[in-house]
Amino acid sequence: MTKVPAVTLGFWVIKILATTFGETAGDTVSMSMNLGYLVSTAIFATLLLILVWAQIKARQFHPFLYWATIIASTTAGTTMADFATRSLGIGYPGGSLLLLGTVLASLAIWHRALGTISVSSVYEPKAEIYYWLTITMSQTLGTALGDWVADGSLGYLGSAVLFGALLVALALAYRYTAVSRVGLFWAAFILTRPLGAVVGDFLDKPIDHGGLELSRAGASLVLGLAIAVLILALPKRGASRELRHAA
Repeated sequence: MTKVPAVTLGFWVIKILATTFGETAGDTVSMSMNLGYLVSTAIFATLLLILVWAQIKARQFHPFLYWATIIASTTAGTTMADFATRSLGIGYPGGSLLLLGTVLASLAIWHRALGTISVSSVYEPKAEIYYWLTITMSQTLGTALGDWVADGSLGYLGSAVLFGALLVALALAYRYTAVSRVGLFWAAFILTRPLGAVVGDFLDKPIDHGGLELSRAGASLVLGLAIAVLILALPKRGASRELRHAA
């Protein structure tokens, strides 16, 4: 078994909740607590490095450790994307294209080094480093992409419908076509982040900006509790290594 979870429907439900949590929690620290994007990024990046180190040192799959690392990556991704697109002034299009390039580069280097980018290979330290680097970059890309789309005519709800529809299309491609399962996984993984970003923004942004203006801290608490309940309720098993060569 690997040290990452089996990719099931429950995995995707928790992933979407975790990305939404990352948006509201990142905004809580950077905006509500007025720490700013750079300081918030330093806090979440430090936490992420500690959790990735613990994940690599672990000898088997630990659900709470894994999902805590995912949440740290998505909160760090939120503040990093906001810093790049707002504080650096490169805007949503520039930030999204730059971050897309980093994700593709990470996947290409990973594949060149190990011959696969399948999650079924994530049981050795080198693969784990590439895995978590790619995930963090994809979380950052997803934040910028979600903000870019939501900033247009679609708004938060329209953007959520768009990204949800794209995920459904990927699910149908998985079910009815022979498209690479590994490629579909990473496409879906990336798209869950902008979905979570726009849903998170819809929950906590002001009403005159199209949001519900709920408490960021309160929304984060509810989402965190929901994630914990699902982790406890769903089967706790890692992805099998046996699929590595097939993938």
